[in-house]
Amino acid sequence: MTTPPTPPARGRRRAPSRMERAAGRAAALQRPRVLLALLLLLALTCVMLLDGYLRAEVGGDQRVRTGASASDVPDDVLDGGPILSFPGGQATTVSVPDKTIVLTFDDGPDPTWTPQVLEILDEYDVPGTFFLVGSMVARHPGIVRDLVEQGNEVGVHTFTHVDLSYQSQARVTREIEQTQLALAGAAGITTTLFRAPYSSETNAIDNYSWPVYESLGEDGYTSVFIDTDSDDWKRPGVSKIVEWATPEDDEGASVLFHDAGGERSQTIEALPKYIEKMKAKGYTFTTVSGVMAEQQPSADAPAGAGSAPGSAAGSAAGSEGGGLQAAHHKATGATLYEGRALIAAVAVAEWTVPALSAGLVIVGVAVMGRFAMMLVLARRHHRQRNRRRFSWGPPVTRPVSVVVPAYNEKECIEATLRSLARSTHPIEIVVVDDGSTDGTAEIAESLGLPGVRVVRQANAGKPAALNNGVRHARYDIVVMMDGDTVFEPDTVRHLVQPFADPSVGAVAGNAKVGNRRTLIGAWQHIEYVMGFNLDRRMYDLLRCMPTIPGAIGAFRREAVLEVGGMSDDTLAEDTDITIALHRAGWRVVYEEHARAWTEAPGSLGQLWSQRYRWSYGTMQALWKHRRSLTDKGPSGRFGRVGMPLVVLFQVVTPVFAPLIDVFTVYSMLFVDFRAALLAWLAVLGVQLVCAAYAFRLDREKYRYLLMMPLQQLAYRQMMYLVLIHSCVTALTGGRLRWQKLKRTGEVGNPAGTG
Repeated sequence: MTTPPTPPARGRRRAPSRMERAAGRAAALQRPRVLLALLLLLALTCVMLLDGYLRAEVGGDQRVRTGASASDVPDDVLDGGPILSFPGGQATTVSVPDKTIVLTFDDGPDPTWTPQVLEILDEYDVPGTFFLVGSMVARHPGIVRDLVEQGNEVGVHTFTHVDLSYQSQARVTREIEQTQLALAGAAGITTTLFRAPYSSETNAIDNYSWPVYESLGEDGYTSVFIDTDSDDWKRPGVSKIVEWATPEDDEGASVLFHDAGGERSQTIEALPKYIEKMKAKGYTFTTVSGVMAEQQPSADAPAGAGSAPGSAAGSAAGSEGGGLQAAHHKATGATLYEGRALIAAVAVAEWTVPALSAGLVIVGVAVMGRFAMMLVLARRHHRQRNRRRFSWGPPVTRPVSVVVPAYNEKECIEATLRSLARSTHPIEIVVVDDGSTDGTAEIAESLGLPGVRVVRQANAGKPAALNNGVRHARYDIVVMMDGDTVFEPDTVRHLVQPFADPSVGAVAGNAKVGNRRTLIGAWQHIEYVMGFNLDRRMYDLLRCMPTIPGAIGAFRREAVLEVGGMSDDTLAEDTDITIALHRAGWRVVYEEHARAWTEAPGSLGQLWSQRYRWSYGTMQALWKHRRSLTDKGPSGRFGRVGMPLVVLFQVVTPVFAPLIDVFTVYSMLFVDFRAALLAWLAVLGVQLVCAAYAFRLDREKYRYLLMMPLQQLAYRQMMYLVLIHSCVTALTGGRLRWQKLKRTGEVGNPAGTG
């Protein structure tokens, strides 16, 4: 027994210990990494929200107004031409001249149909006016650039193709501004032309839509309607499309086609026939701006769009001749850069979401495969180990050493040692006090329990404490446990029986959550029973156990010394030494009947610290032993089987598993709420089946499974952040010492935990 340290003089402030200083430095280093992890999650969320918004507004408003009164709409507007503007604040309509066609296209751009339309227009030297949906512009900017460079005209058709008569003024403004930004980013222009979705002729304007047109007109926009509709969206046949798009009596017309919004092969086939027919009848083709210039040759393009609150159209002074039509304005300043930023963000979303979708499929297959593998192998393991004829060999009855590393465990150490004193197997107890400052060593000594030795050392961390305990152990089998853990009387006896097989170098016990009455404790209880113990059964049968839990594990002293003892190279010394034992040719097994009750973290902050250490430490251990992948012979089994499984199931799959939840929310918002909910419930059902079977094997009460849905919604997301934090730390480098969690001493009687 070493001499206890001299207490500090009264009135003098105690200098922080080496461990406390290291913990302070580590905490300072981790804060930026936690922030980076949160920023990564925020970025992913924003990308998915943007992608969803491009496809449909949240809650997708599909309402279309029909049959409303038009009593507030001026008669000269209802009876006027298809081009509506508000010069000087006065509503004015313009008709298309006789023998003239304004060829308009709605709902694009579309990567399949719009290029084919552009090819036809270029072949026949005919201009078109395209009313573009902003979300489609953002997704296909290259097509818009080609469209404008070819000399065609563009107009705003809102960002999400909603009926604006149902929307608030703020929503109307947003729909217009976002489309203008998309045009600025895609082609470097903005426009003063506008066409409302679901609009037709001016006589269809009603009291609900009229304020929208008035407001946009005050902002300098020209609203464009039609007076001839090809109805190509109905796919009535090529001849019908040509017939319905032809105006009567040589009248001029604003004609509507569609280059997106569905299957448009009939439109593509009808368009050249229509152009040839109209040219044969002596018609000419122009744009909306061409009509305006012909009808009002002295009028400039509508001004004021650049300063209007509902427009990002830019100054009229920015309009160009040559390649740009009169309705187009060159985007400059903030509008241009914001537009480019929008296009860049959309490009990221367009690549990210499909990649994540593919990852989700892989993760889904891996998760379902893992569940199936765990169920099959866990059942086989349970049957094999519980057969009456199953035996490791002659019963192990010789004494063993129990090493208890302790740092400031005054709340728990008495319960831990008293539980060991009730052991039905002969043991000696070595308490290694790692520089505690709360009287842990004094408490252990004052109990006066037989067979207890207290070894004191300067604070050096858990691996050093365990190694010191192994050096002081008198027997060839060493049981290691945490200072906050409580054993059942038969735990040690069950735990050491596998050592009857001389090939066994270590045994993992069955760690259970003792403080499961709280919500966080219940969540961890589910995780321990379902994840950890089902996993250990599987790995045991496959002979590639990756981790002996620090709360309960037994080692052959010879094996520990052979691999150099506990290493402080990683934060997961238990995983590190387990892999080292595999590589040294020792067998590592799981003993389900050796139960230990441990105190799980009682707060989210403590839980974060613990799981961060576990996950990052596991990554460190896997990297340290990466050469196990090329190990030969029986000692290479972990590298061939265990390493890939651990990487897949404990690193890759957990990091991406929350994609199931993320895509569920995404699908609920933007795709199909009911189908997404049913799919999520199906996955939850599979998990419940696995959890129920795990609880059955461990003879646990099923009532805790009622908390599993909430666990999936909240707890799993926190574990996701912890893993992201660990990955960021692994990429940026970092090192932590043995982290001390706050204990309450709540776990004192295993029988009372149910």
